[in-house]
Amino acid sequence: MHSDAPNPAIGIAFMLVGITAISVNDMLIKFLSGGYPLHQMVFTRSAIGILFSLALVRYEGGWHLLRTKRPGLHILRGLMIVTANMSFFTALAVLDLAETTAIFFISPLLITLLSIPFLGEKVGPYRIGAVVVGLIGVIIVTRPWAGGAERDAPFFVYLLPVIGALAYAITQLLTRKLGVTTRGSALAVYLQGMFLIVGALFWLVAGDGRYHDMVEAESLRFLLRPWIWPEGNDRWLFLTLGLVAGVVGYSMSQAYRLSNAATVAPFEYTGLPLVIFWGFMIFGNLPGLSTSLGIALILGAGLFVFLRERRLGRPIAAARRTQKRL
Repeated sequence: MHSDAPNPAIGIAFMLVGITAISVNDMLIKFLSGGYPLHQMVFTRSAIGILFSLALVRYEGGWHLLRTKRPGLHILRGLMIVTANMSFFTALAVLDLAETTAIFFISPLLITLLSIPFLGEKVGPYRIGAVVVGLIGVIIVTRPWAGGAERDAPFFVYLLPVIGALAYAITQLLTRKLGVTTRGSALAVYLQGMFLIVGALFWLVAGDGRYHDMVEAESLRFLLRPWIWPEGNDRWLFLTLGLVAGVVGYSMSQAYRLSNAATVAPFEYTGLPLVIFWGFMIFGNLPGLSTSLGIALILGAGLFVFLRERRLGRPIAAARRTQKRL
């Protein structure tokens, strides 16, 4: 039976599992980015992940769970998460793990802002102030005033995680609405299906690498490399990507379906220490002083919003299950 009752504890548990899986996913994609195109990784991991998700659909009740009366919103949600992922991963090929993730983690703060038009929630000056502090943190990390010689990548690459964060925030608000009538496994199948479609389209248009030599930016070359059949240990890494994708899709969908966005969103920040760990252990990178300051501001702003919501007892994204539908 499909219960609509929120369960914060289970939602938080799914969030922690999902964030851990995301950190592994990001580390693997950066690790493989020097030899394979992004769209190949997206297609491969989704082809494996959708099998995992379909098995969960079968386990949770059967194929009828995939029926929906809101295909348009599911398509929009799929396009938003594809935009979020492709923007983030394209930047990840060039920027450090911690740097890219820190910028992307403005998304929970954007959920706070977007809950006003999307969910009709009231957000007071303290939380608006926290969002401003978080945006200042993003500015410090991206350093728009720095010259080209002081940057590891062109400034537009630093904007890609911001675009991804905005798309991701919209995705999670749509998840909260669609999750009222759709199981987490079905939501994951729809997402994996959209990734498969986009990955296949990239293969048809650019899979032979015809556009690879036309661009100089390493982030774009990562997107447009020709497909290469993985060999040796890389095959196992691609398989791991697919399994992790299935865990991410299901866990994140369940987290936002079973609990209020204001409750589970702050736990996404557990991803920051995880990517710092992977960045140091795998790539030997640690964030510099300015990046650390920016991370601290973004993290502090997000936690303030969380604590403020707890004190007021008014979760930003509280479901209005019978009154409001997107």
